[in-house]
Amino acid sequence: MPPSRRAVDRDIVRLALPALGALVVEPLFLMTDTALVGHLGATPLAAVGLASAVLQTVTGLLVFLAYSTTPAVARALGRGDRRGAVHAGIDGMWLALGLGVVLALVGWPLAAGLVGLFGADAAVSEAATAYLLVSLVGLPGILVVTASTGLLRGLQDTRTPLVVASVGFVANGLLNALLIYGLGWGVVGSAAGTVIVQWAMAAVYVVIAVRAARAVGAPLRPGASGVARALRSGAWLFLRTASLRVAMLATIAVAAGLGTTGLATTQVGLTVFGTLAFALDALAIAGQALVGHALGAGDADRVRLVTGRLVVLGIVGGVLLGGLTLALSGVLGPVFSDSGAVRSALPVVLVLIAVGMPIAGYVFVLDGVLIGAGDARYLALAGGVNLVVYLPLLWVFGNDLAAMWAVFSFGYIGVRAVTLGLRAHRPGWIAVAMAR
Repeated sequence: MPPSRRAVDRDIVRLALPALGALVVEPLFLMTDTALVGHLGATPLAAVGLASAVLQTVTGLLVFLAYSTTPAVARALGRGDRRGAVHAGIDGMWLALGLGVVLALVGWPLAAGLVGLFGADAAVSEAATAYLLVSLVGLPGILVVTASTGLLRGLQDTRTPLVVASVGFVANGLLNALLIYGLGWGVVGSAAGTVIVQWAMAAVYVVIAVRAARAVGAPLRPGASGVARALRSGAWLFLRTASLRVAMLATIAVAAGLGTTGLATTQVGLTVFGTLAFALDALAIAGQALVGHALGAGDADRVRLVTGRLVVLGIVGGVLLGGLTLALSGVLGPVFSDSGAVRSALPVVLVLIAVGMPIAGYVFVLDGVLIGAGDARYLALAGGVNLVVYLPLLWVFGNDLAAMWAVFSFGYIGVRAVTLGLRAHRPGWIAVAMAR
């Protein structure tokens, strides 16, 4: 029987809501560390900020470990091959562990140099280096958690990652408070507590994966072909993510040229935009899992229906979030800044973000659909095209804060909508995805 719209909507909500919860929990780890360390003084707080910037850049670029694992697992599951699905996820976990170990080993001798690039004073740099050196011990665990989340999403389970992340968040806060204040370890205690919790979360996921493998008779050793396939797909997704990072950094660089007020207001704008993106990213995660599963099952009708419903929900979600932002645009200033100049400039930026949110909703869900379809190469190439269009626009029109944000909201997000839409709405793309 053809898939029903109501059933598809239920599946989207079933996956998206827990995914949203897990996405919200993730930044709370850093917020907790920041709040706890903040009471130690300005120098420790600045140190955590610098070290976290390095770590977040690395882990952000390696999010492909989840995005490449999810569709591979979902596609095998859709074919009815649960054994192959679990093994694909285990391959992704092995890849994550290997990359984490390599990056940690490379990062240790480079830690002081990376921190030094920020040009902070000696006390801040010393504390940031100490924090980063300890944190690198947990990098393999962080990446295993990332890949394991992709495994469970592919198995159509977003609740378990929410539970693990929530318990980890509570444990992180309690342990860090003990190490920072109870034992007097300071900044190093903050890093050590997070490392312990990240490895504990990784251990939980390993137990889950081992149990799943034993239940279906999947091997626990890595498969060379599976790891190589994950690495190929991951390399394209890495380039896709890198293009997003370049766009954000270019926006910040242009904002810096507008003065302190322009840069501060842009920081607030990007924070608001990133917060709104969490809700839309939850739909994209549901899209990755559902599209991959439907393609594995050879169900083109379901792929079309899932894509169509996600587009509608993404746009509607963007309208609702944009409406909320628009309604609050005149009163959010005091929440983020005591500066009168920032408060005065912020409403225009928030209005531009609000008006562009329906386009962003469309973009985010199609990004999830194409990731679920395994179209990583196209996403990487499209990311390059997006930059070729956006960077000149930013350079020409970025001499004014409002114009710069209009270019971001409608130029960059707009060109992403075009490149993704051309692919996802092209006749025959589902057949190509099934054959991939």
